[in-house]
Amino acid sequence: MVYIERTLKNTVRKAVKTFPAVIITGPRQSGKTTFLKHEFKETHRFISLEDPDIRVRAKEDPKGFLDIYKPPLIIDEIQYVPELLSYIKTRIDEDRKPGMWLFTGSQSFVLMQNVSQSLAGRIAVLELLPLSLAEITGNGKDSITPDELLSKNEPSGKHKANPLNLASWILKGAYPEPVVNKQVDRKLWCSSYIATYLERDIRQIINVEDLDTFNKFLHACAIRTGQLFNQANIANEIGVSIPTIKRWVSVLQASYQVYFLKPYYSNIGKRLKKSPKIYFSDTSLATYLMGIHNEETLLNSHNWGNIFETAVIIDWVKRFTNHGLPPDIYYLQTEDGSEIDLVIEEKQKLNLFEIKAASTLTPKHALSLKLMGAYLKNKRGKTAIISTIKEIEPVSENIVGLPWFDYLSQ
Repeated sequence: MVYIERTLKNTVRKAVKTFPAVIITGPRQSGKTTFLKHEFKETHRFISLEDPDIRVRAKEDPKGFLDIYKPPLIIDEIQYVPELLSYIKTRIDEDRKPGMWLFTGSQSFVLMQNVSQSLAGRIAVLELLPLSLAEITGNGKDSITPDELLSKNEPSGKHKANPLNLASWILKGAYPEPVVNKQVDRKLWCSSYIATYLERDIRQIINVEDLDTFNKFLHACAIRTGQLFNQANIANEIGVSIPTIKRWVSVLQASYQVYFLKPYYSNIGKRLKKSPKIYFSDTSLATYLMGIHNEETLLNSHNWGNIFETAVIIDWVKRFTNHGLPPDIYYLQTEDGSEIDLVIEEKQKLNLFEIKAASTLTPKHALSLKLMGAYLKNKRGKTAIISTIKEIEPVSENIVGLPWFDYLSQ
């Protein structure tokens, strides 16, 4: 399979120069194993704990296991034998040479609890999510940081050739295998991924006796992508308690299936909405769960705007995590009805973005941006609309329209 250069390469190369250990977390099939094997094939031995025989050996005799498999070493799927980390800690304390121990792991909260207990101060924690738009278009290794993107001036009329069809990009999603291999059947891949996720990850993280009900919960979350998240509504819809919904939501977050965009919290003198917005982490899985399987159905769906917004928000999340940064992004919705889809705080400025699945922008699309921008005054940074237009264009005073491809593929 063709290898796609990942933006995280630059970040992990910095980490291995100072930390004895580095762990790459992320959802299943996001390319963690391929990434580490490709980047460190000349320097590190590889061992996978998905192999049952190797896993048993590591559990029953961790010291003997580490005597056989010595660093520099890549240990794949470390969450299967988390107790191994305390023995590795001893070895790191004996020799703190940087970059000797590289791990991959899924299921964030279970894994990170063990990492924080065993390797605090000794390990760099990085996330590898499915492919960003920049990576898909071959710009992964040169993709710029969030700060660099926010500080760029975008002259009107600028146009970058777009090799991607928007609807096709959203339906195919961002997991490496269906992106790279044109022979992969999307529906079969998505159904297999979800079945594996339910049978392996969910049952390993929590004891869910009724997987059918959890599957209904998964569908309910996908349908709500790009919307305010209301636990009570979902609980009533599928017939479970709110505490159960809270527990299941934590599982979706831990396994990187959803991202919750928090409301902007600082005091700006307005009453603000406090509920988070939910975004499915991959648009292929989200649309599959919605029953959307072709471009015509997608573009005519009443969820089209929310799905496009999901694609943009998640790509911003990837830009932060690929550069080793926590996503410093929010949304803003006031009690008087003003809403800003994306707020990015940077250098004490608030960068405001509306996200519109429209190919024609008019001043009415900029109304919330204009009102909030005027209110923020000195705190306002970049103010723009990311949409399906073909080239950069002015929309209103100090507000520019940005084509989704031009902007996100940088």
